[in-house]
Amino acid sequence: MVLDATLSVFRAIGEESRLRIMALLAQGELTVSELTQILGQSQPRVSRHLKILADAGLVERHREGAWMFYRVAGRARREESLTAVLFAIAAMKDSGDRIIARDAERFAQSRQARAAQAAAYFEANAKEWNRLRRLHLPESDIEARMVALAGKNPVAQFIDLGTGTGRMLEIFADRYETGVGYDLSHEMLAIARANLEQAGVAHAQVRHGDLFSLPMESETADIVCLHQVLHYLAEPEAAVREAARLLKPGGRLVISDFAPHELEFLRDDHAHRRLGFSDDEVRAWCAAAGLGLERVETLSPSSGERKKLTVKIWLCTAPADVRRLRSRAA
Repeated sequence: MVLDATLSVFRAIGEESRLRIMALLAQGELTVSELTQILGQSQPRVSRHLKILADAGLVERHREGAWMFYRVAGRARREESLTAVLFAIAAMKDSGDRIIARDAERFAQSRQARAAQAAAYFEANAKEWNRLRRLHLPESDIEARMVALAGKNPVAQFIDLGTGTGRMLEIFADRYETGVGYDLSHEMLAIARANLEQAGVAHAQVRHGDLFSLPMESETADIVCLHQVLHYLAEPEAAVREAARLLKPGGRLVISDFAPHELEFLRDDHAHRRLGFSDDEVRAWCAAAGLGLERVETLSPSSGERKKLTVKIWLCTAPADVRRLRSRAA
């Protein structure tokens, strides 16, 4: 079986265009249209090459609306004996080959175009986002506490629900082997991709997805994060249930959001459905989802700042016998 798989790989990459595609995907994920522009080939031809590579287990794909993204297959999708082949392909960008060098230049141009699109959207909305940031403690203080609460030991899988700009994937980057962020906004996903690329976070990816019903198997994540997401939702408790479903036994859910407040303009101007959450409310959601509320952090503004928001961080854990506890909760 190993021999057959190895031969399939060498047949797949034993053609110039497919080898060029692999060298490009080793640098980051690309859409079919981006590959078409870089290679200067027709879309049907590029799609045919990608199918051969996918059938050989060398690339994987995911759909985001009308777009299909391709990337080098993760470890779980390939034979360990083929890892050396993929390392050799990744090293091709430094080989000095003229065609590979030209493809790399076009790859960089594609990245720049994507980053420019994300920057334009960010600039158009930055004023309102900055206004919100001024209502609570500096983001750096909140982020530091979240990372500290999540624990020092690295984990295999980190999931960020409602990833937005991808910031959580960035600040937790040294705590996980693989990270995935989900968001419903294509514009925010473009920003997240640009930010992760700029930060050099190559072991994380972002995906379009509904955080109430994610295309992931249960009990696959070591840490799930919900950062400043719940107050936008009509059913925040349903998001907590979905996060709990994803956690491995002993996994941790980190939630950050606002304590109860009375800033009504956030409903009208910023689409906040809920004006914060109490500890008892979050504790009840966790219990219903089979999680324990292990710790609560309260990050309050300085005294005298009456119109500023208090941020809460809730650390929830999944017990060892997750299925048994969930069946009781049901």
